[in-house]
Amino acid sequence: MIAQPDPPKKCLFKNPFLYSWAALAIVVLVVGWMIFSRWEENRGIEKRAREERTEKQQEQDRIALERLGGKELAIQDFYATPGVVRRGGTVQLCYGVANAKTVKLEPQSNPVWPSYSRCVDVTPTKSTTYTLTITDAAGNTRTQSLEVKVR
Repeated sequence: MIAQPDPPKKCLFKNPFLYSWAALAIVVLVVGWMIFSRWEENRGIEKRAREERTEKQQEQDRIALERLGGKELAIQDFYATPGVVRRGGTVQLCYGVANAKTVKLEPQSNPVWPSYSRCVDVTPTKSTTYTLTITDAAGNTRTQSLEVKVR
């Protein structure tokens, strides 16, 4: 039997699979890096948007609290609609208070209570001065008066 010579060994660098796998690995790395970088960028954008929404909401809350009287006892509104009425006519006395525990409207038979916006119907028989008095939990008071003219 004749000994057959060993087949010639191929060089590793001449293997087409090596280059195919290397190219595929590079493509996978580049695509993976792109996906990760976009995900990271989107996270940053969402975080900034969330922070901006939070700041905007805090500002709106601060403005709303200021409009509702803040922390101080206050009569925000007290007015009559209409201010002049004929005898036997009805007038709406409207008031808005902040941080009040009790509200008293004199002379008035209808019950009143603390509210940011409330109106009470009254029927004065003569020109009358109405007095709104509010009290907070500490006993501090505020008073405001208005006159409804009857003709």
